Amino acid sequence: MTPSLRRPLGILGLILFLFFYVILAVALFEPVASLHVLLQLPVWLFLGLAWVIPMRPVMTWIETGSWRKER
Repeated sequence: MTPSLRRPLGILGLILFLFFYVILAVALFEPVASLHVLLQLPVWLFLGLAWVIPMRPVMTWIETGSWRKER
Protein backbone atom coordinates (compact mmCIF):
# COMPACT_ATOMS: atom_id res chain seq x y z
CA MET A 1 0.00 0.00 0.00
CA THR A 2 1.48 3.36 -0.99
CA PRO A 3 0.98 6.35 1.29
CA SER A 4 -1.34 9.08 0.07
CA LEU A 5 -0.81 12.83 0.29
CA ARG A 6 -4.49 13.28 1.17
CA ARG A 7 -3.94 12.98 4.90
CA PRO A 8 -1.06 15.47 5.30
CA LEU A 9 -2.63 17.94 2.84
CA GLY A 10 -6.03 17.63 4.53
CA ILE A 11 -4.58 18.17 7.99
CA LEU A 12 -2.57 21.17 6.75
CA GLY A 13 -5.73 22.59 5.20
CA LEU A 14 -7.65 22.09 8.44
CA ILE A 15 -4.94 23.82 10.46
CA LEU A 16 -4.84 26.77 8.05
CA PHE A 17 -8.63 27.06 8.06
CA LEU A 18 -8.71 27.06 11.87
CA PHE A 19 -5.92 29.64 12.01
CA PHE A 20 -7.86 32.09 9.82
CA TYR A 21 -11.13 31.27 11.57
CA VAL A 22 -9.60 32.12 14.95
CA ILE A 23 -8.23 35.39 13.55
CA LEU A 24 -11.75 36.25 12.37
CA ALA A 25 -13.28 35.38 15.76
CA VAL A 26 -10.69 37.45 17.61
CA ALA A 27 -11.29 40.39 15.26
CA LEU A 28 -15.00 40.20 16.14
CA PHE A 29 -14.33 40.21 19.88
CA GLU A 30 -14.40 43.98 20.42
CA PRO A 31 -17.64 44.71 18.51
CA VAL A 32 -19.45 41.71 19.99
CA ALA A 33 -18.18 42.36 23.54
CA SER A 34 -19.79 45.79 23.49
CA LEU A 35 -23.25 44.24 22.94
CA HIS A 36 -25.63 43.22 25.69
CA VAL A 37 -24.93 39.75 27.11
CA LEU A 38 -28.13 38.29 25.67
CA LEU A 39 -27.11 39.49 22.22
CA GLN A 40 -23.59 38.14 22.65
CA LEU A 41 -24.78 34.64 23.46
CA PRO A 42 -26.12 33.67 20.01
CA VAL A 43 -23.08 35.21 18.29
CA TRP A 44 -20.60 33.24 20.41
CA LEU A 45 -22.66 30.06 20.11
CA PHE A 46 -22.73 30.43 16.34
CA LEU A 47 -18.99 31.17 16.11
CA GLY A 48 -18.25 28.31 18.49
CA LEU A 49 -20.08 25.78 16.33
CA ALA A 50 -19.81 27.17 12.79
CA TRP A 51 -16.23 25.98 12.24
CA VAL A 52 -17.37 22.35 12.42
CA ILE A 53 -19.61 22.52 9.33
CA PRO A 54 -16.82 22.98 6.74
CA MET A 55 -14.71 20.34 8.48
CA ARG A 56 -17.00 17.39 7.73
CA PRO A 57 -16.45 17.21 3.95
CA VAL A 58 -12.71 17.67 4.41
CA MET A 59 -12.55 14.88 6.99
CA THR A 60 -14.56 12.65 4.64
CA TRP A 61 -12.14 13.48 1.80
CA ILE A 62 -9.13 12.68 4.00
CA GLU A 63 -10.54 9.27 4.86
CA THR A 64 -12.15 8.18 1.58
CA GLY A 65 -10.79 10.35 -1.22
CA SER A 66 -14.32 11.49 -2.04
CA TRP A 67 -16.03 14.69 -0.88
CA ARG A 68 -19.27 12.85 -0.07
CA LYS A 69 -19.96 9.77 1.96
CA GLU A 70 -21.25 6.84 -0.02
CA ARG A 71 -24.67 5.72 1.21
